[in-house]
Amino acid sequence: MSTRSSCFRTPVSCSLADPETLKTVQNTIAKQLSVDVSTMTLETKFADLGADSLDTVEIMMVLEEQFGVSVGEGGAENIATVQDAAELIEKVNAAA
Repeated sequence: MSTRSSCFRTPVSCSLADPETLKTVQNTIAKQLSVDVSTMTLETKFADLGADSLDTVEIMMVLEEQFGVSVGEGGAENIATVQDAAELIEKVNAAA
């Protein structure tokens, strides 16, 4: 019997973010970077979608506006994946 976590097979179950938050984040990233949302997973890195650091900051600014939160200075620096962005939004929402 394997002791591996089932989250390796089902990445959505590993996310701390709400499914609606994830969907909104994915759709926002797809729109900002002009990519097909179906090409993204939770682990998709912004860089793999062609984003640079300025794109990441812009994505986070749009997400802040959509969710009515502020991730603060440097918040975008720690964001590398779709899941990172969604979980940061959830964390900021929970702290509010």
